[in-house]
Amino acid sequence: MPRTDSITTTSDDSTRAASATGAGASAVSDNEVLLQRDGPLARIVLNRPKALNALTHGMIRTIAAALTDWADDPAVQTVLLTGSGDRALCAGGDIVSIYRDARTDPDENARFWADEYTLNAQIKRYPKPFVALMDRIVLGGGVGLSGHASHRVVTERTKLGMPETTIGFVPDVGGTYLYSRTPGELGTHLALTAATMTGADAIALGLADSFVESTQLESLADALKRMPAAAAIAEHASTVPPAPLLAERAWIDECYAGNDVATIIDRLQTSSVTAADDAAAAILAKSPTALRVTLESLRRARDLRTLEEVLEQEYRVSLRMVAGHDVIEGIRAQVIDKDRNPAWQPSTLSDVSDADMQAYFAPLGERELRLPRSKTHETRQTTEREATA
Repeated sequence: MPRTDSITTTSDDSTRAASATGAGASAVSDNEVLLQRDGPLARIVLNRPKALNALTHGMIRTIAAALTDWADDPAVQTVLLTGSGDRALCAGGDIVSIYRDARTDPDENARFWADEYTLNAQIKRYPKPFVALMDRIVLGGGVGLSGHASHRVVTERTKLGMPETTIGFVPDVGGTYLYSRTPGELGTHLALTAATMTGADAIALGLADSFVESTQLESLADALKRMPAAAAIAEHASTVPPAPLLAERAWIDECYAGNDVATIIDRLQTSSVTAADDAAAAILAKSPTALRVTLESLRRARDLRTLEEVLEQEYRVSLRMVAGHDVIEGIRAQVIDKDRNPAWQPSTLSDVSDADMQAYFAPLGERELRLPRSKTHETRQTTEREATA
């Protein structure tokens, strides 16, 4: 079991960004995040286009501070999340920083995840309409920012997923909450293979609400300045195209049932469906530890009631994963040396014992992440989504 005895979770509130409130059209920028006000609309623009708007710790703190300010500002009626550039809303967390900090300052990764998961929960319970334009690439931490919003908009260009097992990690930022609640075993398939989904898939699987053609996004953003979020989205929404993943559900549900990764792989390899064999090959390239912990995370998340409970579980897992071998090796292979040939330890599923896997979920004691609860807001968001579906 990876050590976590030296990890702390204290967050320095002194890094809160300057207030983003104020009347009329204005803009506050720390370069990586642009905070803009235009009448009743407050905008968060992720602004690292060359890095596909990957999240840094500073960005997370800036967004959280702005949301806190806007929640109490009666002039703000709607918050809109977008990404700069033409390639991504957000491709996830800055894994190069995670790699560096794991080697030199493990406490920083603990603080990063504590603040990120707190932000994910803040978005889920936000008291005002939070509109996320999930256009183009939306991965990992980008799903954490957008997948818990009250109004989630996808397009024909959306490419959404949780690719964590590719680097020896486990879906987090509430990803196991979202994936464990998809129809059948579609979320299990996506989590283990690290595959992506289309915008239509995201709606069918419960990770998005509305489909808007990309050519209409600018008009939608303008309409959000003049009318309530639900009305503006309804005015611009298009018919949702067929979801490709739903057509694959029969073999996915059959193959991914149960709690044993080895059995899942065996079913995939013996299936008569070509796509099943491809899925098996994708899974076999992943970290055996990450695979076992991911499947267990999904099964446990399915039984947990709230997003906050799942995020607290993910925090335990994340700290222990990054304290081990495979996350650092996976990032090295994918983005540092780029040899795409990670040497996982252990290298086989049979070498990951049940005790080893279960240890990732053990309580952290004083280091536990404890998030506030808000039952009324979760109920309100569910009602809003049902009304606008």
